[in-house]
Amino acid sequence: MTNQRLGILALVAAVMVVWATVQSRGPTRRATEQSGPSYLIQGLDSAAIGSIVVGQGKDAIKIERQENQFVVANEQNYPADAKQLNDLVSNCLDIKTTEVYTTNPSNHEELEVTEAKAKNVIKFFKQDGKLLAGVVIGKSQESGQETFVRLISEDKKSDDTVFLAKEMPWFRDRALDYVDQEVATVKREDVNMVTVTTGEGTYTLRPQKGGDGVVLADLPADKKLKDSDAKSVFNALTSLRFDDVNTPANVKGLAFDCSYVCRLNNSTEFRLQLAKKGAKTYLICEAAYTDPTKVTINPNEKDSPEELKKKEAKLQAQEYAIKFTERHKGWIYEIPDWKAKYLTMDRSALLEDVKKEAEKKASDPNQPAPTQPPQAAQPQAAKPAEPPQSQPQAPTPQPAPIPEPNKPPQ
Repeated sequence: MTNQRLGILALVAAVMVVWATVQSRGPTRRATEQSGPSYLIQGLDSAAIGSIVVGQGKDAIKIERQENQFVVANEQNYPADAKQLNDLVSNCLDIKTTEVYTTNPSNHEELEVTEAKAKNVIKFFKQDGKLLAGVVIGKSQESGQETFVRLISEDKKSDDTVFLAKEMPWFRDRALDYVDQEVATVKREDVNMVTVTTGEGTYTLRPQKGGDGVVLADLPADKKLKDSDAKSVFNALTSLRFDDVNTPANVKGLAFDCSYVCRLNNSTEFRLQLAKKGAKTYLICEAAYTDPTKVTINPNEKDSPEELKKKEAKLQAQEYAIKFTERHKGWIYEIPDWKAKYLTMDRSALLEDVKKEAEKKASDPNQPAPTQPPQAAQPQAAKPAEPPQSQPQAPTPQPAPIPEPNKPPQ
């Protein structure tokens, strides 16, 4: 072999070394690309799903099947929200890839499609624990329009392939996101009365007739109801959600010494009991249908459409109360402070002194000074009549002297 041939072979070998180095350090595209957009997961049998894991490590969310429902293991096995689970599965099935980016596993870390560095990892397992399908979501391209994704499968044949996907769905990353946090939601116009019991006593609020305000039963004559606070107490169940859920085994030493009862116009009663421990407020609840009238249907008699509608409404209210109680039975909810404030508000906190309120307005510099009514002219008191001054009396004429006898007149 000549020296020239040896030089050519050495040059080719050097180029191959450089190419191999570049290949190992940076992501490269695969020579053959898919012909068009394609779904990352080609079908998923939801009936075969035994459990779902969202995320990785200690923060992973674990959702498991128990009999005929799914529960969130991170939240004391609280029932999972069916809508959120359906959205999770649908979002995974909706991931559509545009092209193959690389098949070299050494590029996974840089593209953040390893499970340790991924933005999110969603895995579906069979009931026997075997992997059904999984998705690893990596970083987005600099343009932000496409995201690197990778499929995880049981046979691992396609695990090395990294795809580019457009319009990546957003996946929830908190355990509470997969449960229904709503405790109760009622319409304000359906509320007939609210009764609150605290350590101070019991009071009842009712809707104001012909207005949107509320009135307090047995309101003292010298007191005034704080309208804003009273409305907040009355409307507390228009939207009540919890911040966390526990079982009696998790939270001990609670004294449920406050109660909040909301009765609707259809005779449904929501009964809440509340306890405070430290800075947190806990709640247990149930519902009851209080109308003692039984619904009877006589096949030999024909009810009017109005009567049938009334009976149907009663049966639906009874069923709702039963389902509400069954759903919340055995659970202790931690509720936000701002909501607990109104569910446990004392009667005295709803009242203010009428006299002091008037004095406060009078002393407010922003209030206009009261206008004094003009004073009517006072009649002048009549002066007492002065006694008439005595007129000088004319001297009384003296009678002429009587001439003495035997004396001639002067």
